[in-house]
Amino acid sequence: MKIVGLETFLVAPRWCFLAVTTDEGITGWGEPVVEGRAATVATAVAELAEYLVGQDPFRIEDHWQVLTKGGFYRGGAILASAVAGVDQALWDIKGKALGVPVHDLLGGPVRDRMRSYCWVAGDDPTEAAEHALEKKAQGFDAIKMNGSGSMRALESKREIDAMVERVAAVRAAVGDDFDIAVDFHGRTSAAVAREVCRLLEPLHPFFVEEPLVPEQTADYAAICASTTVPIATGERLYSRWDFRDVLGSGIAVAQPDLSHAGGISECRRIAAMAEVHGVALAPHCPLGPIAFASCLQVDFATPNALIQETSLGIHYNQGSDLLDYLVDASVFEFRDSSVALLTGPGLGIEVDEAAVRRAAEVGHDWRNPIWRHPDGSFAEW
Repeated sequence: MKIVGLETFLVAPRWCFLAVTTDEGITGWGEPVVEGRAATVATAVAELAEYLVGQDPFRIEDHWQVLTKGGFYRGGAILASAVAGVDQALWDIKGKALGVPVHDLLGGPVRDRMRSYCWVAGDDPTEAAEHALEKKAQGFDAIKMNGSGSMRALESKREIDAMVERVAAVRAAVGDDFDIAVDFHGRTSAAVAREVCRLLEPLHPFFVEEPLVPEQTADYAAICASTTVPIATGERLYSRWDFRDVLGSGIAVAQPDLSHAGGISECRRIAAMAEVHGVALAPHCPLGPIAFASCLQVDFATPNALIQETSLGIHYNQGSDLLDYLVDASVFEFRDSSVALLTGPGLGIEVDEAAVRRAAEVGHDWRNPIWRHPDGSFAEW
């Protein structure tokens, strides 16, 4: 079998899909994207295609090594994400050719269902609480919420109190048998993160996500030592080398993104490294169905997988949602906040190619907003 083509599709709301075709009629699908830089990643995929066309798709590890290390300049979000989508597609091809799901190729399943959580929106405490109750009524027993808007290096008591009040309102609404993750989105300084985590401790967050921007990864040891709240991070770390130091800092949860951190191959290795440090895996995935299926394939074969993010109904998904590009959306059967073991070959999903091509005719040019503080200076989004 040989690879004969790679084709990318920019589709709403902000995704990029990849189809890798072979001379035996098997197509593998991947999701190579950096949100806000989808076209740039698609160009990187086209450059990688120069090497891949004519190659044996089964040599996944060798291709991963060449694609990540074959150029003099390595790493970074764009290259790692381009490789991630290719890697997902090659695993999909191999599974389809052999008639088995990817998790079987990774050693077989260690669980029958994978617990999942979804997002709730709302800056107002009452609004956030209402959205959390809606998700609870849908059967979810875990959600993630934004911790704050833009934050300064040191914040006022009113802003700190507002962060805590928002989480407290959700906790009061959903009760104690419900998990609440709080995403700081890298918006807080180490000083603010220490203060807010201490105040959140009585509310028992499931975890606090990404209190620091990735450039400050070295400060996680101090954050973790200052609070009993579990700390999660990793959506903007792109390789096992990026994770090497942070895994020993005291974090509780590693969150590599299967569409950013080198795909199934690399995230599987990151998960194994995390297990050595007693760190759980919770793949980051505010993306589409191919990325979600890739995450689940790793989750089902990974002993330390804790919970899986899903973008279903997320506020970014305007125009299309998680299930819109699938022939059979029932493969992602959400019941009791979990997804059943995927049993189909490859990634376990059938992409609706006709729907993808129609959406790609429109495409998208999604960009994240640029925030500024009241004095006009740049603020983390």
